Amino acid sequence: MSSRPAPGRTRKARVDPTTAGPALPVTPLPVAAPAVDWRSVPPTALSPILTEALAAFRENGYHGTSVRDIARRVGVTVPALYYHHANKEAILIGLLDPAITALYERCRLALADAGDDPVLGLSNLAECLMLHVTHNTHLAHLDNEIRSLSPFERESYVEKRRRIELLIRGTIENGVRSSVLVAESPKQTARALLGMFQSVAVWFRAGGERSATTVTADYVVTALRSVNAPERALQPFLG
Repeated sequence: MSSRPAPGRTRKARVDPTTAGPALPVTPLPVAAPAVDWRSVPPTALSPILTEALAAFRENGYHGTSVRDIARRVGVTVPALYYHHANKEAILIGLLDPAITALYERCRLALADAGDDPVLGLSNLAECLMLHVTHNTHLAHLDNEIRSLSPFERESYVEKRRRIELLIRGTIENGVRSSVLVAESPKQTARALLGMFQSVAVWFRAGGERSATTVTADYVVTALRSVNAPERALQPFLG
């Protein structure tokens, strides 16, 4: 039988891999981004307008601060400020929304870091929330001003905060089912704990008598004891 190729077809030359030219470059597989450390709370980057607005709200309250006050502190005209923010409510939202969004993401990471251990999960969540209120105290305290938002914007913010509450509640429920935590009402317990953490922003001051580390440890222990967590879970926070 003839080995001649059929009409219209050509025989492919065989390539000896030992004598072939350099191989084509291989595209490397994408490398996963390094995991974010949820315990790291870097300073919040704010624009000059938001920085001065936060300081003014802290000193005088939302209703006690006018757009003109903020513009004067920044050193710009009121029309220039309105170029960046439609109104005073938009400035408040510009402070609240990124803060609660970032906090929720850190809480998710903290919970994931605990794996299937609900005790460690609650401990991590408590620590994460306390790190927020002791490192972003002014922003955390601003949570009290949500009553000044319009109904739509207030509900939008509350829904984002509710997601954090649900992380706490779900973790407590898992602990109760596993018989490692005790709570008559995980829903009410989660709400009470979130309120307890939030209240720290009212009085805590960086550089004050009690350090952020001490306050965080104390409140994590209180949270764990409120649900009868095993003593071993408290040890890392007991000085």
